[in-house]
Amino acid sequence: MSGADDAAAAPLRIKSYTLGPYATNCYLLWIEGGTDAWIVDASFGPGRMIKDVQELALKPSRLLLTHAHVDHIAGVEEVLRALRPAGSASPALLIHRDEESWLQDPVLNLSALGGMSVTTRSPDGFMAGGDTLTLGNGAQSVAFSVLHTPGHSPGGVSLYASSHGVVLSGDALFAGSIGRTDFPGGDLPTLERSIRGKLYTLPRETTVLSGHGPQTTIGEEMDTNEFVRA
Repeated sequence: MSGADDAAAAPLRIKSYTLGPYATNCYLLWIEGGTDAWIVDASFGPGRMIKDVQELALKPSRLLLTHAHVDHIAGVEEVLRALRPAGSASPALLIHRDEESWLQDPVLNLSALGGMSVTTRSPDGFMAGGDTLTLGNGAQSVAFSVLHTPGHSPGGVSLYASSHGVVLSGDALFAGSIGRTDFPGGDLPTLERSIRGKLYTLPRETTVLSGHGPQTTIGEEMDTNEFVRA
């Protein structure tokens, strides 16, 4: 780690932003010295993240959604409008196929629960468990494995970079806790299987960057998480 906001060693940089009324962690990923970047989740009020992208002269190629609850998608439209270079396409919006319809459904994405009606455009593509996504180009690139980690929601995904020992776990696993399973599409046994079968199989030293709360490690959660023990 290099400070509270940056994860792993060069060339990968990860900066976190805690946004909106639900204190949602959203992330900006880029390769130091390059321009390719990803945004992972976009909550309410993503202005600080947009400003950093512009000041760093980054060109985000993807906006990846770990899942489609309102606190992870409320800033999608603002981000895509702001980061569309003149004459170019917006960053590609990717999500797991199981939550494609949630982007236009305020009940499923929980915005209706808060008296809102938050919707976004349709995704440009899909992520599935077993996919590999590459940030950057050539030697200056980092591969991320897509782990399908449902249970909090049916299309929840985590993004794991084995080369840098870091996983972005969305709302599957938190420091000392796990994602709620009492929302539409949630299921506790499914989430337990996701955590034990996908996340707890990662190296113990893997840094976990969650959708809420502080960072942790896989080993710490295996040893101390009261909700799902190894």
